[in-house]
Amino acid sequence: MDDTEQESTETQAPSVIDRYYTRWYRADMKGKAGEDHCILQHSNRICVITLAETHPILQHGRTVKSINYQISNGCSRLNNKVSGKSKRGGQFLTDFAPLCRITCTDETEYTIYSCIRGRLLEVNEDILERPALLLEKPSTEGYIAVILPKFEESKSITENLLSREEFESVVSKRDAAQPQPC
Repeated sequence: MDDTEQESTETQAPSVIDRYYTRWYRADMKGKAGEDHCILQHSNRICVITLAETHPILQHGRTVKSINYQISNGCSRLNNKVSGKSKRGGQFLTDFAPLCRITCTDETEYTIYSCIRGRLLEVNEDILERPALLLEKPSTEGYIAVILPKFEESKSITENLLSREEFESVVSKRDAAQPQPC
């Protein structure tokens, strides 16, 4: 095999995310245009919550100033502790439960939501120390949280989510509706 054949084979190999996870999307969370979330669903039903590539945090060369998992005075996602095979003790989340608040250097604040019902397994504490991971590797090391849906709900959680094709259609319609600069 020559070098060009080897290079084309290597560039076409799917990533771990593309091989083992199905991408689902929630567009315009809570009616806020462009605040899109991505849910990576593994075949074992575990879901990883990330920012969609169209989220404003990942656009316009923004820089993340801080990430806060303290949702209210009595609720911090950092206090989540799970144990055992059935993951007892994890906080139960609804579709619109806030996971964290991200503040950019221009002082805009975004709330990231769970998007699905399930038990919170973990939050990504690495992004607290290195917020740039959110921008550099949003689908891998820069994920927000890991959620385990109830077994009986694992098939139905995708009913309110968009497939990749549906999401791309929503984004292209949204982009077409925005006025173009002169």
